[in-house]
Amino acid sequence: MRTTHGDPFSVLGLHSTQDGVVIRALLPGARTVAVVDAHARRVANLQRQADSALFTAVIPRRRKPFAYRLRVEWATPDESVDHTSDIDDPYRFPPLIHDLDVWLLAEGTHHRPYEWLGAHLNVVDGVAGTRFAVWAPAARRVSVVGGFNNWDGRRHPMRLRHECGVWELFVPEVGEGDLYKFEVLGSDGAVRTKSDPFAFRAEMRPQTASVVQRLLPGLASDEARRRANALDAPISIYEVHPGSWRRNARGEWLSYRELAEQLVPYVRDLGFTHIELMPVHEHPFDGSWGYQPTGLYAPTSRFGTPAEFRAFVEAARAAGLGVILDWVPAHFPTDAHGLARFDGTHLYEHADPREGFHHDWNTLIYNYGRAEVRNYLIGNALYWIERFGIDGLRVDAVASMLYRDYSRKAGEWIPNREGGRENLEAIEFLRRMNHIVGTQRPEAITFAEESTAFPQVTRPPAPDLQGGGLGFHYKWNMGWMNDTLAYFARDPVHRKHHHDQIRFSLMYAFSENFVLPLSHDEVVHGKGSLLRKMPGDDWQRFANLRAYYGYMWGHPGKKLLFMGCEFAPWDEWNADVALPWHLLDQAPHAGVQRLVRDLNAVMRHYPALHQLDVSPEGFAWISHDDATHSIIAFERRDAAGRAVVVVCNLTPVVRAGWRIGVPQGGLWREIINTDAAIYGGSGVGNAPLASEPVAWHGRAQSVALTLPPLATLMLVCDD
Repeated sequence: MRTTHGDPFSVLGLHSTQDGVVIRALLPGARTVAVVDAHARRVANLQRQADSALFTAVIPRRRKPFAYRLRVEWATPDESVDHTSDIDDPYRFPPLIHDLDVWLLAEGTHHRPYEWLGAHLNVVDGVAGTRFAVWAPAARRVSVVGGFNNWDGRRHPMRLRHECGVWELFVPEVGEGDLYKFEVLGSDGAVRTKSDPFAFRAEMRPQTASVVQRLLPGLASDEARRRANALDAPISIYEVHPGSWRRNARGEWLSYRELAEQLVPYVRDLGFTHIELMPVHEHPFDGSWGYQPTGLYAPTSRFGTPAEFRAFVEAARAAGLGVILDWVPAHFPTDAHGLARFDGTHLYEHADPREGFHHDWNTLIYNYGRAEVRNYLIGNALYWIERFGIDGLRVDAVASMLYRDYSRKAGEWIPNREGGRENLEAIEFLRRMNHIVGTQRPEAITFAEESTAFPQVTRPPAPDLQGGGLGFHYKWNMGWMNDTLAYFARDPVHRKHHHDQIRFSLMYAFSENFVLPLSHDEVVHGKGSLLRKMPGDDWQRFANLRAYYGYMWGHPGKKLLFMGCEFAPWDEWNADVALPWHLLDQAPHAGVQRLVRDLNAVMRHYPALHQLDVSPEGFAWISHDDATHSIIAFERRDAAGRAVVVVCNLTPVVRAGWRIGVPQGGLWREIINTDAAIYGGSGVGNAPLASEPVAWHGRAQSVALTLPPLATLMLVCDD
């Protein structure tokens, strides 16, 4: 039996004929089959057709459809009776996807396709079961397989809704926790067993089955979160790899529940405003850190269930923290159980490898020009926000999406329809995604990890989405990160020759809405830890890093720091073990952690350090041209004109009596001194200083400071 029939409902189930009702059932493994009515009374015996597993009965006394069940004697290999069960026939139930939703799915305009596709618990005519649906328009046949049918693709072939290429089937008695996949007879004649692209839960790797999981109820928009995510809000993000932040006593991952109990209060205590999780989509390979997902709709089972993940998010929000997810719509892996050649065609990916294959990552690229693929991804963005309460999505590898020649040599890529290198379809997708997220869930935010000079990444798209900006709320400032890391890695004696690296970012700081990222990418793959990047002896390394953090928190832009960097590990990040928490027993490391806590506190307390992060009115240079001494000074302002003055002395020389202009007269005091003894510094600093009417740096008032070595000062005026 080959099971190649593309329309099982035309044969199986109950059919009215002029000779009476005909009932057919395809039941591999059955010995005998009978029809019973709603009262469990035998109505007729079905006869086996030849040596097949097809059983048929004609009931001449009946003319109209009626509720029935099948009483099946299941056979052992030697054809004796194994057991008998009464089952509901899946082929007596009507289509369950509404016609309107069918057409929206066909158009690729259904914003929430996950409400219909995938596996959904349902009750039909009083019968509990699961409604399965999958998009596979070119398939010759699709069956749902699982433990409930011995993974036999002959048992449950599905109905094709021709209007949208979706196959569906309601399978009685399949419930939450049951494993399943789709067996797809492709257009190329090959049979593939695929995980559900819309599965809400997946098996623990290395197993690859999908798991029937109840769709979590939706969450209402939250005005408080909208305010907390706004451009004028204090935003300081703690980036986390959930599998290696901390381990339990047995060296195992923490669960979502344990992360809620341990990570959330830790991050809150440090004063961060948001937690950013590296991808928690289901993924087969631990070493990808989640960046090669096979289950975009399933929180990884490594740490628990979807409900437990939502409880983690709720715990964070109850503590006043937002949660941001790394989101990966740029590519997907080639694993056989995933999206690749899903229905025997290049359904989700491009057919031509010059458009559809990433050489850097050996992954496939989504075909953004296909409406259903855009719909799959945009629906996923809404899913995390609406069903888990996620505050925002950090979109990975945006640069690779924007350009067709990304990491490709001449002849390895295809120009766009206008002859250029931009990926016009990906650009339209990003505009559409940001527009839909922004209009459907205005409290949520999106971040672009984008490293090129592509214009208007954080500007709104045109009303028709055919022009304007990409619509992101924020963009990672990769230029700032590269320049400043290069600068701080230099011996201070040479910094005077590279002064532009510390000030150049202010030439473009307000061209986009920026986040300043010191992410996992900077402390892995042989790059060394941030502390190891710093020059000098151990004391100077810590001092340089503290000065760097002070400068970062003073610089315009939202902040992002990778886990562990708050206490300055010596070694680069290793995703296979927990962070080296024992270092906090040592004063220099504990001092860096205390500094980060205090930097977050002053950032949140003083609006000048966050309110005008994306506006040039919030920044003014005091001194930017003293390359000889490697000193810079600037002021940050809030909407009311109140200022915080930031001064960086980036050499190990104490500068006594160093005069800087200040924006107003009054008593100026330190709110941050990264050389303070409580942070592990030498303790050089300043008592509160009254300004003097000495014109300096173009200002009528000035103060004469003692600048600590390799340190950043933040000062405010008590007027």
